[in-house]
Amino acid sequence: MAALIYADTHVVAWLYAGRPDLIPPRARRLIEDNPVLVSPMVALELEYLFETGRISEPARVVLQALGRDIGLRLCDLPFADVAGAAMRQSWTRDPFDRIIVAQAALRRTSLITKDADIRAHYDRALWGR
Repeated sequence: MAALIYADTHVVAWLYAGRPDLIPPRARRLIEDNPVLVSPMVALELEYLFETGRISEPARVVLQALGRDIGLRLCDLPFADVAGAAMRQSWTRDPFDRIIVAQAALRRTSLITKDADIRAHYDRALWGR
């Protein structure tokens, strides 16, 4: 049985943009071979990126397309549980990172992220090789 994995915002944006080449081979294989979840904070961050002109489509469009194309799903863990876990992520002041890491941590599963700070503080964060 495949393990659940989480994807960070950069990963989702690159997949939608048709740029899987920006994702290291190991991380791409994990995405291809496992069910992929994203935190609702990824959706919010994507919407911010859209509103500021950094990506071309709203979060809803990005997530629907990736849901159809790769089976990506939005995590449905109870927010009170996620917020409690995020309070333990005191290594950062970034609310996006806190919530995104907390969701993966609650499920004790991998998070694919290029963010070196997340990788330094969350032992199940993955990127290269």
